[in-house]
Amino acid sequence: MKYKEYADDIARLIYGGELAPGQRLPSVRELGAQRGLSPVTVLKAYHRLEARGLIVARPRSGFFVAQRVPAPLPQPQPSRPVARATPVHKGDFIHDILYASKTPEVIPLGSAFPSPTLFPMARLARSMNRAMKRLDPWRAVTDLTPGSARLRQQLALRYQISGIALDAQELIVTDGALEGLNLCLQAVTRPGDSVVIESPTFYAALQTIQRLGLRALEVATDPAGGVDLQALENVLQRQQPAACWLMTNFQNPTGACMSDANKQALVRLLAAHNVPLIEDDVYGEIYFDGHRPRPAKAFDREGGVLHCSSFSKCLAPGYRVGWAAAGRYADVVQQLKLGTTLSTALPPQVALEDYLDEADYDRHLKTFRAALQDGRDALLEAVRDFFPEGTRVTVPQGGYFAWLELPRTVDTLVLHQRALAHNISVAPGAIFCAREDFSHALRLNYGHPEDRRINRALKWLGQQAAELAGTQAA
Repeated sequence: MKYKEYADDIARLIYGGELAPGQRLPSVRELGAQRGLSPVTVLKAYHRLEARGLIVARPRSGFFVAQRVPAPLPQPQPSRPVARATPVHKGDFIHDILYASKTPEVIPLGSAFPSPTLFPMARLARSMNRAMKRLDPWRAVTDLTPGSARLRQQLALRYQISGIALDAQELIVTDGALEGLNLCLQAVTRPGDSVVIESPTFYAALQTIQRLGLRALEVATDPAGGVDLQALENVLQRQQPAACWLMTNFQNPTGACMSDANKQALVRLLAAHNVPLIEDDVYGEIYFDGHRPRPAKAFDREGGVLHCSSFSKCLAPGYRVGWAAAGRYADVVQQLKLGTTLSTALPPQVALEDYLDEADYDRHLKTFRAALQDGRDALLEAVRDFFPEGTRVTVPQGGYFAWLELPRTVDTLVLHQRALAHNISVAPGAIFCAREDFSHALRLNYGHPEDRRINRALKWLGQQAAELAGTQAA
């Protein structure tokens, strides 16, 4: 959205000091002429900045930079875990916390999913109906593992549009990204091996590591920029892990996004140590700055990156259609798929084929991203207004999660229990690590911008956090 891009440009100038407190901004008419923007676009940008407390309107005089600009929210500190392979025993703990917050009555700040109202479910249903009516019955046989040839061609085309040369034969359609990630990890490890993960990490990685009898090697991670490459190199030299499982774009739970330079260096480093990378990229399409960030797969020249994604987070929740671009391990992953679930259900695959052929997927994504960015901005303002002094929060440029670090005296498991008693869910930091780190942290979901209960719930959470911290809310 143009008004959001312009508002962000002005905010950067204000925070950077190029626009001084009290300085008058160009009039709506002046700015429209300079930038080729409509008056409505300029006004929406100014109102957005006004809501953030960065500018003020003066009757008959225009818009001015606020005399007291709110300081940028402080960011969480990079993690510094002990680089030691650790058995994982958190499966039951993770299950209990997540299961407690599934019902619609619970305000979904701890949910792993965005609002289902943001997806084109009726349009997908029409695609399903049309595709099934004209389905060749023989496809029930021909489209077994590795999945629909037509869908894999469509996926390969989207990779190519993103600048990634990919043969459709490398792709295996899976039951959501999670099955792909599980199969890929199983393909490159044996029980007892260690696997490098971020700190904090996606809890499903911990569950998979536990199920396969592996050990977790948590590596220092910056909540803004991703895994620390120097720390990773030290681990590779000393620990000899069998694989890495990383989220390079809008990591869950922090929202971190690695730079292209770091992704390229990551692929080069892992290739030098002959360690495969399992890349979880389910949030790559949910970006806010106008350009899809490239995955590490874009820099892979030796087939060592097993790239996994799905439509579940950005288009079709519940359809459970994902894929793995498994590089030189594609045959092994396909054999594992064949020996476990055999194939992914055909109706969702043909529905998505029809949707990608007939509907405007990118138009949906544009609207979807705008809604999530609004949700992010509202959450950050609530954190600024309601949470205690000393709270740190990420400012993700994509995805739908923010990571908060509260004052050290706050136990977020206690906060989680109090919140559930008030029909509010949060995801406490303890479920995102193999050991007992992040007891003062939590992940919040901003993917439900239409839910009018959210702001009230955030205010209540901030008050509870302040009480547990023994301080006053900000």
